[in-house]
Amino acid sequence: MSTSFLPSTLRKVAAALAMCLLASPAWAGTQQKGTGIGQTYTLLATPTTVAWGHYDATTPPVLHIQSGDTVVFHTVLTSSPTALEKAGVKPVDVEQSLRDLFDGVAAKDRGPGGHILTGPVAIDGAEPGDTLEVRIRKIDLAIPYAYNGFRYGAGFQTDDFPYARMKIIPLDLIKHVAHFAPGIDIPLHPFFGSMGVAPPTGFGRYDSAPPTIIGGNMDNKELVEGSTVYYPVFASGALFQIGDGHAGQGNGEVDITAMETSLVGTLQFIVHKGMKTGVYPRAETPTHYIAMGFDDDLTVAAHKAVTDMINFLVEQKHMSRDDAYMLISVAGDIDITELVDHNKGVHIMLPKAIFH
Repeated sequence: MSTSFLPSTLRKVAAALAMCLLASPAWAGTQQKGTGIGQTYTLLATPTTVAWGHYDATTPPVLHIQSGDTVVFHTVLTSSPTALEKAGVKPVDVEQSLRDLFDGVAAKDRGPGGHILTGPVAIDGAEPGDTLEVRIRKIDLAIPYAYNGFRYGAGFQTDDFPYARMKIIPLDLIKHVAHFAPGIDIPLHPFFGSMGVAPPTGFGRYDSAPPTIIGGNMDNKELVEGSTVYYPVFASGALFQIGDGHAGQGNGEVDITAMETSLVGTLQFIVHKGMKTGVYPRAETPTHYIAMGFDDDLTVAAHKAVTDMINFLVEQKHMSRDDAYMLISVAGDIDITELVDHNKGVHIMLPKAIFH
């Protein structure tokens, strides 16, 4: 994985660290403490290991790890067993872990959002002012179906659809496609809609729906297996959470949902002491650099994304601001990430291949 979003000295440190990582897995329902850099943990989604609908700096971590460690996260989709069965999922096909969560998490511990997020995980040594690098090593589908749904009051075209509907979408794990309808197959593109760190303490219990400086519900379909996200750290341990699994999504996510499903993600965490990233998380894929902006006003969100990409090019590629601005205009693609999560999302894709 490229670490080109980092200064050159930190890239060397990160590369050296990656070379010494161990691969032996350790299983954990809630926590199994590692014995050095490079340990691997598994974190299940249980009533004691999830944060339901919020990011909060005061939520106690369910797992402590070290910089360089890897966590295998089990996550569940954002719907209830009752709703899934009503839409046509057989009771036997509803995950027991989802039933356990709806039975075991008290109402007072849910909200204000609806996402069921596995975590938080504390990365020991991460402090405000640091950057948390999250490498998405692997994403696996946990169940052979997804759903898409809309309801009145949500979604971009809500006045045109003043009712609710949910559609169950079979996932073909062999052909790696979703059977949306007869004659319509969609290639699977699994990614996590929500990945974020704890906000500053003053945010309180922050709604899991609107993406912001912590990342969170970014719904960025580019953040698939093989991608890396760089988060500003606002709380001790960073307190990372993940969920809102998607089998695929179109940019915009116009009806409020993607192909919502349960995923298992393998993520590695690296703490960069004293290194600041942008105002919002930055990311990279094997082929592109990504800058993001979020705001209720789509124009403002676009301004934020362009500003952060300019800052990246000035800081890390040593370009003048004028040339950075020009380069984005001639080589960068500006995409609408999503339109429906209170704060809209915009991201810029700048190809790595243009740099020599």
